[in-house]
Amino acid sequence: MASRREAILDAAIDVLGHNGIHGLTHRTTDEAAGLPKGSTANLFSTRDALLDAVVERFAARERANWDDLATRTAPTDPKQLAHTLTLFAHDATGPNRTLTLARYAILVEAAIQPTLRAQLSQTGARVDGWFTHWVRLAGSSDPERHTPVLMNHWTGIVLHQLAVPDPAFDPSEQITTIVEALLP
Repeated sequence: MASRREAILDAAIDVLGHNGIHGLTHRTTDEAAGLPKGSTANLFSTRDALLDAVVERFAARERANWDDLATRTAPTDPKQLAHTLTLFAHDATGPNRTLTLARYAILVEAAIQPTLRAQLSQTGARVDGWFTHWVRLAGSSDPERHTPVLMNHWTGIVLHQLAVPDPAFDPSEQITTIVEALLP
């Protein structure tokens, strides 16, 4: 069962995912969590403190999603890696759409908030490490170079699907093409 702190942060993620960065306030988080007015402010005295905690929470939730996916698949060749990235794209734009939208809202906010940018760099480095391992296992001759290319392409595909949803969304061909081009 989630702690009160996690429940508040999950509510804040929902607010971000549904209303964007400007919709995130202590009051909207309290309402989304179904808690009395002031509950969020009692734990996070400023909006910046709330945003910092949200970054850590969504990073933990995304890691849990990644770990769940990793237990179901272990890509050891380019085809398997492409398939895994396709599954993850469907998850990010489907069941975890709100979480993904919250991440993108915070990424945009980080462009104007240096402290948030630094925190995202730290959590991003952890994601890079997980993914670089997979790229290495899939046979990359240069995983440090291939990882950002694949991750940035995947991010663009997901962002486009979130912004302009296609009911027939199937990124498998695009993802397979880029993975096989980098990892022949």
